[in-house]
Amino acid sequence: MEIEQLREELRRHEHLYYVLDSPEITDAEYDKLMRELKKLEDADPSLITPDSPTQRVGGAPREGFTKLPHSSPMLSLDNALNEGELRDFDRRVRELLGDEPFQYVAELKLDGLSMATHYDGGQLELALTRGDGATGEDVTPNARTIRSLPLKTTELTPFEARGEVIISNKAFQRLNEDREEEGLPRYANPRNSAAGSLRMLDPQVTAARQLDYYAYFYLTNGQPGAPSHSEALAKLSRLGFKVNPAHRVCPDVESLLDFIREYEAQRETLPYEIDGVVAKVDSIDQQNRLGWTAKFPRWAIAFKYAARQAETIVEKIDVQVGRTGALTPVAHLKPVSVSGVTVSRSTLHNEDEIARLGLAEGDTVVVERSGDVIPKVVKVIAEGADRKLFTMPTACPVCQGKVVRPEGEVIWRCVNVNCPARLKNSVRHFASRNVMDITGLGKELVDQVVDKGLVKSIADIYELKAEDLAALERMGQKSAERVMAGIAKSKTLPLPRVINGLGIPFVGERTGQILADHFGSLDAIRSADEPSLQQAEEVGPKVSQSILRFFEDEHNKALVDRLAAAGLTLTHQKVDRSGGPLAGLTFVITGTLPTLSRDEAKALIENAGGKVSGSVSKKTSYLVAGEEAGSKLDKAKELNIPILDEAALQSKIA
Repeated sequence: MEIEQLREELRRHEHLYYVLDSPEITDAEYDKLMRELKKLEDADPSLITPDSPTQRVGGAPREGFTKLPHSSPMLSLDNALNEGELRDFDRRVRELLGDEPFQYVAELKLDGLSMATHYDGGQLELALTRGDGATGEDVTPNARTIRSLPLKTTELTPFEARGEVIISNKAFQRLNEDREEEGLPRYANPRNSAAGSLRMLDPQVTAARQLDYYAYFYLTNGQPGAPSHSEALAKLSRLGFKVNPAHRVCPDVESLLDFIREYEAQRETLPYEIDGVVAKVDSIDQQNRLGWTAKFPRWAIAFKYAARQAETIVEKIDVQVGRTGALTPVAHLKPVSVSGVTVSRSTLHNEDEIARLGLAEGDTVVVERSGDVIPKVVKVIAEGADRKLFTMPTACPVCQGKVVRPEGEVIWRCVNVNCPARLKNSVRHFASRNVMDITGLGKELVDQVVDKGLVKSIADIYELKAEDLAALERMGQKSAERVMAGIAKSKTLPLPRVINGLGIPFVGERTGQILADHFGSLDAIRSADEPSLQQAEEVGPKVSQSILRFFEDEHNKALVDRLAAAGLTLTHQKVDRSGGPLAGLTFVITGTLPTLSRDEAKALIENAGGKVSGSVSKKTSYLVAGEEAGSKLDKAKELNIPILDEAALQSKIA
């Protein structure tokens, strides 16, 4: 690979990992690419460029939060991938310090997100992510939700604690189960989950993720605040910070290696993910004299554990259907132990991944567990004698309904919203507050009515009986009557809500309103051809093809007929708002308004003839901003877009 191509590939993976929280490769694969680039640049230093991934500490801060400088750079560490490289590090330290005695502190390398927390007068004042090492993101409201992070300490003079935000394996598993229930993709690994959770714009979401924080640096004025690293850890512990007890003072490299081997053996039983051990020279004075290279401190190194791999045979490949209708190939493996865990299944993600691997049933493969909770097939090492090539099914394996792969996507999907594999998700979406607003029909009740066979289709909601609901667990007559009243009320809601409730891919609240305004009835939409659909404002090929695919499915046709028979509102009278005071203007709403909810503010604007968009651009006429406005406010200021508060919006409408 040419050196510039290699740099571009590394930049892309840094962006996926640091900015988008969506890594495509494992740490081991990334390290291999980085070492290859370093080797090329070391061979010819004239090839090094200032923007090379080897010349920076980390990725750029993610958009959406205020960016602030760190008190001193949050540097990354050089890696040792084997015992020989660790001994080379120890040799360099001894050579630089001469005959002077020294000791190391060994700590587990937690797989999370680095964060700096600043205290003044004993109070937590600021929390910054690592960002690019020089500048971080202000995530203070989110950090305050982490229960292991003290909001108050006994140290009144200003100081800074740096550490790692993680999510435990148990909390990570529960989070992924919840995401599957909601029809969302699983997080790839706990580190990715912790990073995404800390960067949520809503602190309440962060709080629900049950993050944890382990402190490991104590600073004052950006510099170490104790004579040694071991004393700093003790100080942090005294101040109420959670300091990982799995750390040890090691008098030499042999005891350091003992620590590394000990925790590698315990790796599978730890309550969190680790990917190695960090070794630091204990004395701060010696650290300062050892100094830094252009990229790394000379007094610390990260020993990275090898990826956990094993060889096995793919006995069968079949397809599972997720709660969003996504068809995912799954490899059934000859059971094999990988680092003490028996592995018998591995997701293959999609048919493009199978083609990339060149995989077929009967092949011998390498399976890896390297921080990922779900094992991954890394490569094929031998083709099977009677190998069988895999092809995606032409019909849904659960309901036998139509499956499609939209152009430009890698996932095949079942388009039948009543498919048993996706029914619960479809019903929850239909009943949700911003769609059909069926009071009381929440997650737990949806699970019960589907599991009991009372609801086998969205249309079955309108055939539920109060006595059937009252007999369910944690229900009673009053609760059942409340749900029945919500079902009856939903029949009066306008057509745009019904369209949104159908769950047509790429057709949400706004597109539902556009379609209802343009066509006037659901019958007209379902009978329209593609050119007719694209005559509606903002409806392009992607949306029109999705609508056509939806109404071509016999299950979905039957669903619409049953909703019509149940008495839902399937016609629509467009309101002419062209003469309204906000006609021709586009608004974006951000933050929390004093008296109006986001939906109420949106309705006010649209009733006055305006449009509401989800993102700020040069076409935005006004930004309506409340408390805790985020990146949209920054973007509006950059583009010189006028900013209104709630009172100014009300005045403009009046």
